[in-house]
Amino acid sequence: MSTATVPVPPIAGVRSPPAIIVGPRTALGFVATRRVVEVILTIVLGAGAGLLFYGSHFGLNMVHSQLGAQAISFPAKGSAALTPAEFPDLQRYAGQKVDTGPKAKAYANGFINRHLAAAAGGQTYSQVSAASQADPTNAKLSATAATLFKGETLRGLLLYAWGWSVVSTIALYAAIGALVGFLIMLLGTVGDFVADDKLARHMSHV
Repeated sequence: MSTATVPVPPIAGVRSPPAIIVGPRTALGFVATRRVVEVILTIVLGAGAGLLFYGSHFGLNMVHSQLGAQAISFPAKGSAALTPAEFPDLQRYAGQKVDTGPKAKAYANGFINRHLAAAAGGQTYSQVSAASQADPTNAKLSATAATLFKGETLRGLLLYAWGWSVVSTIALYAAIGALVGFLIMLLGTVGDFVADDKLARHMSHV
């Protein structure tokens, strides 16, 4: 094999520098390095897409199954427990089961939270509990504190499920993006392998 000489154009008044010699080994070495980088990127994107799809499916399925096991449902449409005047934002969920993250959030903030606010006049569990401890003989305060504790616990669990559904949905979008990147890199890598083989055969005859 011989080397290829790359001439450098002369500059007026300046002594021309020596020609830059590019050997076949240098060109082929660059090709090999690029191949390694492309293969690594393709593998990383493919593995990342697979893991993100798995994590997203696991999270969304877990949220759905756990919420379904609780058998929580919105009151039926037209019932006194879900009047349009008091719950205008929940009418689209009337009669439906709470089995997704968005529904869990709507039930927690739109239904439970309103009932808790009405039961304690806007006070939180910690405030009512402190008042109940200061007046232990007050049965009404004790009952209200128990109601707030149960309601806020359920509300927190529902919001926790909603949070995981958001994380899982973001993972799904990230997985789709990684998959697109993987396919682009795969096509590019295969195309480069074909083109580089032709370049290697050409350089071997230079």
